[in-house]
Amino acid sequence: MTTQRPILVFDVNETLLDLDHLEPVFQEIFGDRAVMRDWFAQLILYSQTLTLIGARENFAALAVSVLEMMGTIRGIAITDRDRAALARALGSLPAHPDAAEALDYLRDLGFRMVTLTNSPPSDGPSALDRAGLGGYFERSFSVAPTGRFKPAPQTYRLVADALAVTPRDLCLVACHVWDTMGLQAMGGKGALVTHGVNAPLPGRSVPQPDLVAADLSSLARRIAEAWPG
Repeated sequence: MTTQRPILVFDVNETLLDLDHLEPVFQEIFGDRAVMRDWFAQLILYSQTLTLIGARENFAALAVSVLEMMGTIRGIAITDRDRAALARALGSLPAHPDAAEALDYLRDLGFRMVTLTNSPPSDGPSALDRAGLGGYFERSFSVAPTGRFKPAPQTYRLVADALAVTPRDLCLVACHVWDTMGLQAMGGKGALVTHGVNAPLPGRSVPQPDLVAADLSSLARRIAEAWPG
């Protein structure tokens, strides 16, 4: 692996912020906290579908729409209270326990770090700011200006253009292989943190992450070893 350091582009939701914080909302609505994982998978599926057909939608609004769709499927009426509860929980996701430690470590080693999220820009403090992580990053990007969701090439190019580099100069750090594959398909690198809920996707034609680790602290050390600078 080349020793030239890439700029680290962190995904936000589930990668840095803990989605398990949403489970009580789904327990209250559906009586089963495990429904949260199905909801998130459907949210990603339909975000990518909208991108493929050229339709524009706000990711936060789509999150509520998917909740309503799942309620219809299960014969459960989604109330305004349910919608508000989901919105509040999404806006207050806590950081993974080792996130600050990992970011401290990488910052001390001189890595450049930014974020890229499907979530729309916030008028006030972002969920990342509220989780205490916003200060680690030189820039925070939303895909919103592109009108597309990750892993559309335009979303990663947005970051590369804003930083005046090429996609090859970036490494996407994410908990989702579909996200790392997106940047890798453009010549960039991918670092996967599994958090015990994801894994690489086998396949001869599937771009495999350059680095894989179970948690952010371990991944940070692998990044430092791969690109000592």
